[in-house]
Amino acid sequence: MAATRNLITDVPGLRVGHADDGRLASGLTAVVFDRPATASIAIHGGAPGVRDTALLEPEMTVEGVDALVLSGGSAFGLDGMGGAMAALAAQGRGFAVGAARVPIVPGAVLFDLANGGDKAWGRRPPYWDLGHAAVAAAGPHFALGSVGAGLGATTADLKGGLGSASAVTPRGYRVGALAAVNALGQATVGDGPHFWAAPYERDAEFGGLGLPRSGPAGAPPFRTKGDRPENTTICVVATDAPLTKAQCKRLAVVAQGGLALALRPAHAALDGDVVFAAATGLTPRPVTARDLTEIGALAAETLARAVARGVFAAAALPFPGALPAWRDRFGQP
Repeated sequence: MAATRNLITDVPGLRVGHADDGRLASGLTAVVFDRPATASIAIHGGAPGVRDTALLEPEMTVEGVDALVLSGGSAFGLDGMGGAMAALAAQGRGFAVGAARVPIVPGAVLFDLANGGDKAWGRRPPYWDLGHAAVAAAGPHFALGSVGAGLGATTADLKGGLGSASAVTPRGYRVGALAAVNALGQATVGDGPHFWAAPYERDAEFGGLGLPRSGPAGAPPFRTKGDRPENTTICVVATDAPLTKAQCKRLAVVAQGGLALALRPAHAALDGDVVFAAATGLTPRPVTARDLTEIGALAAETLARAVARGVFAAAALPFPGALPAWRDRFGQP
């Protein structure tokens, strides 16, 4: 088996591209499939922002997606899916309807409008152009941290970011996760450097600190950004197993558990937690019920790792009052 990058692109059949703007303090990340992938979605947060996601339900007609987009910009970022569509259409991609082709590009957005960046974009928000550029930039290697959809992301106490991780099931199916971490709560325990996702860490990928030897006295402090719907962790999990849409739906539901492993709290009324699940099917061996269970459990753990990696790799925004990055507060591990 080929060497891994510990990125979602270890799953064969997909590429990832970022586009962002430092002055804007926002950006977009596109997952582009080499050929249409089976996909579905699970929305467990109470304040999501999504586009073209109804077609991902198992009973709907469209069987494959050309790309999935994660964007900053709150509802303005939904324009990014249009830019991604235009880039894919220029490549001849899309669902055939007579002589026309319509690229299928569902997506989700996070709220980063109050992070200090210059959002005075005038008549036209920039996200269409960012979506177009992210598709053009898609490849097997990509950066983590304050890039793409993670550029403007924050958590309750630290800078958020874009994270990714991968793993392989006992039967050899590859699983990968991508997360833009803009959480209502914390990825770390109390006031310390330890990540909630520590039990699932591999090869010190986010510092190798483990969990604290003892927890805070009483219940852990409950810290959130505030009481407004300005938060969302938006994610993609992917596998090379040949899943149906119904199986992708189940994978997305199970993978949502990874957010509960990595963030406190998760799935809140003021979050918009969204997980897309996609299957490229490039390992054609039929999937058993046990395989699907193993893929889902591993996807949840891999997503938890991706969340921690996104916060661990982030850099603070260069604006007054910006939240510190993990490395600013705790230094090099």
